[in-house]
Amino acid sequence: MAGAALVGSSVNACSNFDKNIKTISNSMMKLSYKPFDLQLKHVFTIASSSRTTTPVMLVQVEYDGVLGYGEAAMPPYLGESHQTATKFLQQVNLSQFANPFLLEDILDYVENIAPGNYAAKASVDIALHDLLGKLVNQPLHKLWGLNPTKTPNTSFTIGIDTPEIVIEKVKEASAYNILKVKLGRSNDKEMIQAIRSVTDVPLCVDVNQGWTDRQEALDIIFWLKEKGVVFVEQPMPKTAIDDMAWLTQNSPLPTIADEALQTLGDVLPMKGVYSGINIKLMKCGGLRSALKMITIARALDMKVMIGCMTATSCPISAAAQLSPLVDWADLDGNLLISNDMYDGVKVVNGKITLNDKPGIGVVKL
Repeated sequence: MAGAALVGSSVNACSNFDKNIKTISNSMMKLSYKPFDLQLKHVFTIASSSRTTTPVMLVQVEYDGVLGYGEAAMPPYLGESHQTATKFLQQVNLSQFANPFLLEDILDYVENIAPGNYAAKASVDIALHDLLGKLVNQPLHKLWGLNPTKTPNTSFTIGIDTPEIVIEKVKEASAYNILKVKLGRSNDKEMIQAIRSVTDVPLCVDVNQGWTDRQEALDIIFWLKEKGVVFVEQPMPKTAIDDMAWLTQNSPLPTIADEALQTLGDVLPMKGVYSGINIKLMKCGGLRSALKMITIARALDMKVMIGCMTATSCPISAAAQLSPLVDWADLDGNLLISNDMYDGVKVVNGKITLNDKPGIGVVKL
């Protein structure tokens, strides 16, 4: 029942959660959650906003003494919050399901509780996938038959800032083989030139809908190609479909949909408008949906990127389980915060490195 206090075995299982934790429990599965604020190491600035924190909801599903971890990461632009996630999770009742192996039935039910709330839905999806992997003592990538040696490098994100701060951030990111640069304001070339003054590693750029004139966008993309940029993410507003299709047709670099894409049903309309898609668990509802989106994109001969929000190692490690299937990864959200709650998948020499821990591969610190 929503709001009930933890009792019995769930007290021990959730001992790290504070006394105000909300719990929905039954004799088989127990869903627990609590709000938490992530502290960013640097002010995070994109074309439209800046912030120093990200609200998240930490989630656990317990079954037969085993815990699965999940998380809803909710940057303000998603429209979700501690309040909306709490309201949604209060409605989740797992008592109708005999066990967590009925994953399709459970996630269909979760999807239909209420519209939207994709980050909250993702938190339950991730926790259930983690739980199942732990119950069979296997990492998800192995259960999916994926080769852990085929993981890509992850980019490390450089937010919009002054040249001096940008150079400082780039030096801190010297271990990474590709950098993701936020653009979309009046200092785009200044940002790239500052980075190129200290490193020649490949770059990708994320404009966050910041360019509005397609010819100017094309001109700067040609310039970016000369500067070692490998693709351009969401260069124009998501509503500028015709301009975006023209830009993609004429661009010397692949264009990747981000804000224009959210859920499974959005993938097909991206064909011909963008070269590829950026899938984020918090936007699409979790691992089940993300895997389906990858399959559809590949059938459409589109590029695939897997991205993230600022988050703990929990959802980052979950997304990393899918990374052998994608062309590019931007899974650095846990590296941008100072108060991670988990230890999980690592970046070694710039490359996502999966471990053999069961489920999503994390342990709570």
